[in-house]
Amino acid sequence: MTLADETPATTPDTDVPVDALRAVLAPLGTLAGVERLTGGMFATSYRVTLDDGTRVIVKTAPTATDALLTYEHDLVRSEAHVYRLAEQHPSLLMPRVLLTDFTRTHVPSDALVVSHLPGVPLVDAGFGTADDDPRTARAEHELGAYMARLHTAGLPAPDGGFGYPNPAAGLNAPTWRATFTAMVEAVLTDAPRWGVELPADEVRAALHRHGDVLDDVTAPTLVHTDLWAGNLFVDPATGGIVGVIDPERAFWGDPLHELVGADCHNVGPVNPRVLAGYASVVPGGIDVTSPSAQTRLALYRTFLTLILTTEIVPRSFAGDWLPGYRTTLAAALRTLLDSLA
Repeated sequence: MTLADETPATTPDTDVPVDALRAVLAPLGTLAGVERLTGGMFATSYRVTLDDGTRVIVKTAPTATDALLTYEHDLVRSEAHVYRLAEQHPSLLMPRVLLTDFTRTHVPSDALVVSHLPGVPLVDAGFGTADDDPRTARAEHELGAYMARLHTAGLPAPDGGFGYPNPAAGLNAPTWRATFTAMVEAVLTDAPRWGVELPADEVRAALHRHGDVLDDVTAPTLVHTDLWAGNLFVDPATGGIVGVIDPERAFWGDPLHELVGADCHNVGPVNPRVLAGYASVVPGGIDVTSPSAQTRLALYRTFLTLILTTEIVPRSFAGDWLPGYRTTLAAALRTLLDSLA
């Protein structure tokens, strides 16, 4: 959409007034065109063209903070922090931070402006997850290699411990067991706020029963946590990964958790192509077969399933797909808890 001078302050394609976007972007240039991006379910994002032809992405945080889970507060600030850490590592393929506006004067929430990436989201690339397409094989192998590069980049935690970049959530601790326990407890505490019923006692019992395996994680590693196909930009002709976005939910923890966020409904074996890609960078790959690793995977999958189940209500999800989605999540949670029993 091209914006002329007579364009009204708010357009049908945007939730943020155009004049507010202009004000945020003024240090970079004059806004010439804006397009609301779809696909994200948390922040609101726009592709903006400046008057010199430069394209940038503007991301604004939700304004309804009462609809956020505990860990979701100030996620745009966390995203900016991770992007800045990644700037020294070009192989991590993340956008560059061009501007941040955390004053909440032009828009009522935090705003982040980053460089525009090449490629298209893997979810929109046209070949999807077709197992017989060589582009799928390449994308999955490169995803595993990307994970390994991220986990071995040595990006430091703000306080040297475990948890989220933003300490405001209170989900940080010196040990992974204490941190992950707090993360799970936060979701179990959040759910009743929206009338979401979770098997909280069963989850707590499983975490208590298997807490010792969390002590096997002794060094905090930056984990993106959300490397699904919507956050991976690929060359649609080859399947090669050319960009990665949305590390807003990243935390310092167990790198094994990366495999969960990239395949969020999987309760079975990890994708062998992803594992092979990981091993192409880190000799020996990542352990997914030891008793400790299998138990940790089940705990992390349980945690993510709790989040996915809880967020349905505050995000106001709706549609014909929703009953089936709820059924899928409930079945996955039952399988995981039975395995941890």
